[in-house]
Amino acid sequence: MITDQAVEKRIASMEAATGRTRDAWHHQVDRRGLTSHGKIVAWLKQEHGIGHGHANLIALRALEPAGTATDPIERLYGGDKAGLLPIHAALVRAATLLGADVTFAPKKAYISIRRHKQFGLIQPSTRTRIDLGLKLIGSGPTERLEASGSFNAMVSHRIRLEHADAVDRLVVAWLQQAYEQGC
Repeated sequence: MITDQAVEKRIASMEAATGRTRDAWHHQVDRRGLTSHGKIVAWLKQEHGIGHGHANLIALRALEPAGTATDPIERLYGGDKAGLLPIHAALVRAATLLGADVTFAPKKAYISIRRHKQFGLIQPSTRTRIDLGLKLIGSGPTERLEASGSFNAMVSHRIRLEHADAVDRLVVAWLQQAYEQGC
């Protein structure tokens, strides 16, 4: 699970790599009048030579409205989606066991599951369901493993999960397959 400590470690890494604090970067973003995530990331990469991960973090933080949750888990699972946390925890536990190189990157609407590249995502889609998206090469759809369709272009398949027990051997096997193909 992404913890406050992990987020703070990432911020400290960004500050060390760029030589500026997050507040200094936010001030620069405000001065330039940038209000689009993509434009902020592009500006940071092109004008300042910042890597994509740090640029993404700066942009995410700079665009957060005042008073919003900064913890990605709290932001995604707040309110009526809090009941989905056991499913999220089961998925994180399963993905973490795949290898020491698995990382989680918060996005606006989901948590990206990464190795060298994204191979999956965890998205609280409704108040009663998490969608696990996976990049699976050469796998056709089944009753449980749907083609992603319009769900998310970053993955090829989707699995709908409504309770933690649904993270069973079959789901873990598909997760393993996506992990192995994600090199």
